[in-house]
Amino acid sequence: MAVEIRKVETKKDLKTFIDFHYDLYAGSPYDVPNLYIDERNTLDKKRNAAFDFCRAEYFLAYKDGKVAGRVAAIINNRVNKHWNRQDVRFGWIDFIDDLEVSRALFDAVAAYGRENGMTAMVGPLGFSDMDPEGMLTWGFDKLGTMATIYNYDYYPRHMEQMGGWAKDNDYVEYFLPVPDKVPEKYAKIASLVEKRYNLHVKKLTRKDVFQGGWGRKLFEIINATYTNLYGFVSLTDRQIDQYVKMYMPMVDLNLVTVIVDGNKNDAVAGMGITIPSLSHALQKCRRGRLLPTGWWHVLRAIKFHKTEGVDLLLVGFLPEYRAKGANALLFSDLIPRYVDYGIKWGETQVEMESNEGVQGQWGALNPINHKRRRCYRKEL
Repeated sequence: MAVEIRKVETKKDLKTFIDFHYDLYAGSPYDVPNLYIDERNTLDKKRNAAFDFCRAEYFLAYKDGKVAGRVAAIINNRVNKHWNRQDVRFGWIDFIDDLEVSRALFDAVAAYGRENGMTAMVGPLGFSDMDPEGMLTWGFDKLGTMATIYNYDYYPRHMEQMGGWAKDNDYVEYFLPVPDKVPEKYAKIASLVEKRYNLHVKKLTRKDVFQGGWGRKLFEIINATYTNLYGFVSLTDRQIDQYVKMYMPMVDLNLVTVIVDGNKNDAVAGMGITIPSLSHALQKCRRGRLLPTGWWHVLRAIKFHKTEGVDLLLVGFLPEYRAKGANALLFSDLIPRYVDYGIKWGETQVEMESNEGVQGQWGALNPINHKRRRCYRKEL
């Protein structure tokens, strides 16, 4: 039977779109499903602040009367203007191992792109850099993370078999064993930069974050430090407010470190937002729902540190501080906290394979490159 593509038009359709991932990956020991409520809020065109400058349509593929795939077609006008491109992004891509299904989904994205004057398809990408991006191409036997995409190994094979797709950007991810104490290299550099450059660690309180404006400052530093990264465009004020409201209440501030410059009235030099790994907890949230018992597993990981891992969600320093060893201050503060929590390992999130400066900072932690992923491009 031929594949039928249907546009998502109702709340019921959107629920089907979200639930398909849970069905396709049921029982996978490596997939980490996103919470249903987070997926719904991100994809809802009335809730997500990215729709101030994005357009999108969602498509479902049916075969033999059953849902066989899904994809989001996204046009980010701000990104296209910033990078001088006319791209339609594909995201939330999932499909059964059937080339007819995957081809039909990409044909739907291509048609949407052409209808709107786009000249190329690119992805997997979301509405912004805060969404998961990049198709997993290596490391299929490794546990996923909350912030990244897991996909079966046949996905990249389909991309090759369909033809016309080229590499647009590759990412790497690293597994970092947590040492018993701060490595001597970091300790020495941290002491040096404190004295020479008057850089210091600042720990935040809830009052700082929600009343003192530091929640916004953290995302503003992301805007400043990520500006030249692949596909990035600065977050708007409304997006920043939304992310502060969505994510900061659940963050353990002991695991958030800000580096400030004492020579500039404690202006922010860089920061690191890390969280206890929620991978196993989210796997216990049936179909991405916190009820009836999923909330307990998430709470145990966040509040009671019942996890052996930590995710390094966002780490960034302004350009003028990257060569000064400011990152050593960050690690010198965080590593003892990981040890106190019983954390055994950390995991970086996606890093451009060409970003040797970022990758070089992990050297004293004996990093293991254990995953790779790719963003693809195809001319229309």
